[in-house]
Amino acid sequence: MTTIPQKQLRNEIGDVLRRAEAGERFTITVSGRPVAELGPTRDRTWVPSETLAALWALPVDEDLAKDIEDFDGELRDPWER
Repeated sequence: MTTIPQKQLRNEIGDVLRRAEAGERFTITVSGRPVAELGPTRDRTWVPSETLAALWALPVDEDLAKDIEDFDGELRDPWER
């Protein structure tokens, strides 16, 4: 996988995206630290309606209402100590 710094990504975004579309994968770094990966997207796949119907027929998670109630929705910085 090719490693490129943020500055190169910013300056060469068109070229990098064309290369990603062609199948190349990149690790993006900030100050030498890997922070993201960039690559081609997966092709869309058709899901048969029977499969979707089977998913919708599944029972609702009994703990869903409690989980939603317990979730405070506050965003937290995972790097904050």
